[in-house]
Amino acid sequence: MNVAALVSGGVDSSVVVPLLKEQGIDPHIFYIKIGIEGKDDLMDCPSEEDIEITTFIAKKYGCKFDIIDLQKEYYDRVARYTMESVRKGLTPNPDVMCNRFIKFGAFDEKAGHDFDRIATGHYAKQWIDNENVAWLGTATDTFKDQTDFLARITYPQLKKAMFPLGDIPKNEVRKLAEKYNLPSAQRHDSQGICFLGKINYNDYIRKYVGEKDGDIIEMETGKKLGRHKGFWFHTIGQRKGLGLGGGPWFVVKKDTDNNIVYVSQGYDPESQYVNKIKLVDVQAMNPIIKFSEGEKIRYKIRHQPEFRTGTLSITDNGLIINSDVMISGVAGGQFGTIYHESEPVVLGSGVIG
Repeated sequence: MNVAALVSGGVDSSVVVPLLKEQGIDPHIFYIKIGIEGKDDLMDCPSEEDIEITTFIAKKYGCKFDIIDLQKEYYDRVARYTMESVRKGLTPNPDVMCNRFIKFGAFDEKAGHDFDRIATGHYAKQWIDNENVAWLGTATDTFKDQTDFLARITYPQLKKAMFPLGDIPKNEVRKLAEKYNLPSAQRHDSQGICFLGKINYNDYIRKYVGEKDGDIIEMETGKKLGRHKGFWFHTIGQRKGLGLGGGPWFVVKKDTDNNIVYVSQGYDPESQYVNKIKLVDVQAMNPIIKFSEGEKIRYKIRHQPEFRTGTLSITDNGLIINSDVMISGVAGGQFGTIYHESEPVVLGSGVIG
């Protein structure tokens, strides 16, 4: 099998290489450059250490190694999407777009098309059944599961994807890295945009969208409580970073036309809860998955280990998740991921409208 392995220098993708070698696969290692190096003081993401670690791994296991420059593609397909979304008052997810348009998209266009499979360090499972249909399933480590970040990849991308870490808990991955004497064994997990852990999201938004002072108003009373630097810095359900005393305060609504952020006080205020989640641009994970009226499902609307349960309603332009419990933090522009009622299978996803 001809396999391309995307290695970023982090512990997860690093461990993928020896796991593939143990399966008798000799992967061709690729490091993807997506930071706009030398052209922008914020997007300038030095990759020397990452490349040094990846080069070491390639030499250690006798693998071919190439660096693929996708800086322009990342800016055009992910950074631009993020900026346009926040300007509209939406809450984008750059990691979801990076998987679809960069790791399994632009990379495949430039180099991946020469390979049978593309292996990454995601915590997820992929398999092909007896009918030659590909499926996306949740990882054994439910806390680290990343299927919500992968639910927007296309079916051809899913069929080609390979996730060697799907059955391995995160703590075991670190132990394997130590066993294999990999230099990434003790590296911290990336917390930034895509796999650029060096970028602070708010700094990124401030640089490209700017700041604009506006009022913070209490939803129930209309009382002005403070000021903010732009509604695009705040998300529905947010409770930190508001600079208000006497909290906790939760962001419950944004008036994007007038640059107003509405908040509500108290623990789990009722005003931020809903039980219906509208999804548009719905995408099934494979061609045989069909959504049906009243279908029982599990779902996630943010990256977290817990599932919620509910039923589906079919609409003219998508789906509605009828949640079994009232939930908070439903933010337009984010993604809702739909899972099978009882099996560890991803059925599809949609954009929260």
